[in-house]
Amino acid sequence: MTKRFSNFNEKVVSEVRKDEQRRLIEEGNEEAAEALKGSKYILTSSRNTLLAKDDAAHKGEVISKGSELFKKDEVKQTGGQMGRYLQLLSQNTLLFNLDYVKTILNEAYKLDSEEKMTIYIDEIISYCNCTENCHFKWFANLLENHKEGIVSHAKYRISNGKIEVINQKIKTIRRQSYGLPDDEYFFLKLFDASRQKWNHSLERSTMRSHIFLY
Repeated sequence: MTKRFSNFNEKVVSEVRKDEQRRLIEEGNEEAAEALKGSKYILTSSRNTLLAKDDAAHKGEVISKGSELFKKDEVKQTGGQMGRYLQLLSQNTLLFNLDYVKTILNEAYKLDSEEKMTIYIDEIISYCNCTENCHFKWFANLLENHKEGIVSHAKYRISNGKIEVINQKIKTIRRQSYGLPDDEYFFLKLFDASRQKWNHSLERSTMRSHIFLY
């Protein structure tokens, strides 16, 4: 899933799943509770992702190579994920509601009109409130409080993807360094890591120019 689903996945999907599992156990429905066990990845993934996993399983793709040295067996991509997802939705109304909200939210972010996107976001807010579930209502309140900024995405396609990548790069360098003498040296390491990709691109461009000239 994309970044826009992070709050919904972590604060709504995950919490609803855990609440439903606890409820089913308390009601003595062990079979339904067991079906929800280990389902977080499936419930937080998009349908396209699940279909891609099923397709990879059908092709027999290997996700982990075996090793005789470490007595490790080869692991292939497992299929049937889309089927399991649809089965979970058919057995639980709240899970079906989660799927509906994810679908509308995904469609909303494809729009290039603020007016149309506002209609979609308002639909999600209304739908979430109608569920009477505290996690859905929390998400509705979140959308309501940030609606102006959310719908502006339809006009201004601004992403924080690059910032997230930089943050991850900083964390990785700090973790791999096992301590740094001072902030200035840390900054220089960040600068060097950031310019490496640019330098490689420049080198490739220069090589192509030389090939063209000669």
